[in-house]
Amino acid sequence: MPQKSRLFDLFFTFFKIGAFTFGGGYAMLPLIQREVIETHHWLSSDEFIELIAIAEITPGPVAINTATFVGYRTAGVLGAFMATLGVVLPSFSIILLIALFFPRIASHPVTQRMFYGIRPAVVALIGSAIYKLGKNVLVNGFSYFVALVVFLGQLLMGIPPIPMILFAAAAGVLDHYVNSDHNAINRFLR
Repeated sequence: MPQKSRLFDLFFTFFKIGAFTFGGGYAMLPLIQREVIETHHWLSSDEFIELIAIAEITPGPVAINTATFVGYRTAGVLGAFMATLGVVLPSFSIILLIALFFPRIASHPVTQRMFYGIRPAVVALIGSAIYKLGKNVLVNGFSYFVALVVFLGQLLMGIPPIPMILFAAAAGVLDHYVNSDHNAINRFLR
């Protein structure tokens, strides 16, 4: 595919996602997943999951980070720029319009009912992304254990995300060493 066409596809794809997704980055993930994996075949499922993990630990909104990484993997630095511009431009334009007109329409009953209806849809979109990503990630006892510890650490103890991500990374490294080279561990313990 010619570079200009790929850049346009990246911009337009992420512009659509940015324009028609309400609820922030996590609500965008199912649409990004469908477009990137199923429609355009820019990434495999495994690559997408790894990319989401990187987008999570990188400062900034997950949708923007994801767009940037997908664009870079697909078409280099220009691809990263076009995908990022595509996903940001609709939100920027909408926020600008809202800033101009929202004070006049915020108390209108139709506006309030619209947001009342949008909130549960956002929860459902996030749940859908969790389910789809979970199918591919939760594949063994170790992955269930890490997910449960992080979930409970967040829910019950309010542990911030960064220590939880560091715990998960350390657990992954430890699991690799424990399960991949029993002979080296046995030699070490003698």
